[in-house]
Amino acid sequence: MKLTINGSEREVKSADVLALLTELGLKKEQVVVELNREIVKRGAFGNLSLKEGDTLEIVTIVGGG
Repeated sequence: MKLTINGSEREVKSADVLALLTELGLKKEQVVVELNREIVKRGAFGNLSLKEGDTLEIVTIVGGG
């Protein structure tokens, strides 16, 4: 299915947000996900199905000091 991720169209196999993060090599604890302009709570990643044409913004959290 085709999704727009961080402004780029990509073909992915994943059916939900958690599977997508795994496919992209990202850890759920280290990202914030916005799906179609709505912030997704981490607990909902595995329950939130993706559809053709969805738009996601995935931001990686970087610690430092």
